[in-house]
Amino acid sequence: MFALNGIFVMSIAWISLSVGAYLISLFAYQKAKNHPAMHPLIGSTVIVIASVHFWGIEFEAYQQYAWLLAFMLGPATVALAIPLYNQLRVLVRLGWRVVLPICVGGTLAPLLAWISIYFFDTPINLQMTMLVKSITTPLAMSTAQAIGGVASLAAVFVILTGIVGAIFGPLVFRLSGNHSHMAQGIALGSVAHAIGTSKAITISESCAAFATLAVCLNGIITAIVLPLLFG
Repeated sequence: MFALNGIFVMSIAWISLSVGAYLISLFAYQKAKNHPAMHPLIGSTVIVIASVHFWGIEFEAYQQYAWLLAFMLGPATVALAIPLYNQLRVLVRLGWRVVLPICVGGTLAPLLAWISIYFFDTPINLQMTMLVKSITTPLAMSTAQAIGGVASLAAVFVILTGIVGAIFGPLVFRLSGNHSHMAQGIALGSVAHAIGTSKAITISESCAAFATLAVCLNGIITAIVLPLLFG
């Protein structure tokens, strides 16, 4: 009984710390006028890692205590469908003109990343992990396990990919003269997944809708195709 109470108290403590870290990081992000380099995911990750190191607990123990947060990744991903629903008529009307670039972007992004490490005699499990870098975290971790990759490392690759995409995406749009919210949303969603989509939300609802479609479609296709090819 005392052991169960101790686990419950530790779970509440670490979940509260994680949520508090995110809220602090979100406040800093808003004060920085939503600059991608100040994304709440970066700040909250740093705070949690520092806390885990300070208290001297194993990361596996933190995962057990904060299991509820990992569980909520699924519902949080589903919630991205709200802007998708609001723009559903536009998406249906465009049809293959949206689906094709999502498939192309979702293929090229991991393929180029894989090629960049293949020629350095990288271990095969790292190569497999790199292939899931452009889909959202829950799908990336499960898909990485299915094809012989490393789930925890997949989460790191996904976060880094999203941050880089959110930071440099708008710059690429300006340099290329791309003012289409459809194209911007597809690019951010298919390459930078949910973090890119959060950036798309700050651009417009239309951009967010296309980004959401790209996240969902690219994630589903990748999660099905990669295990068929490499499982």
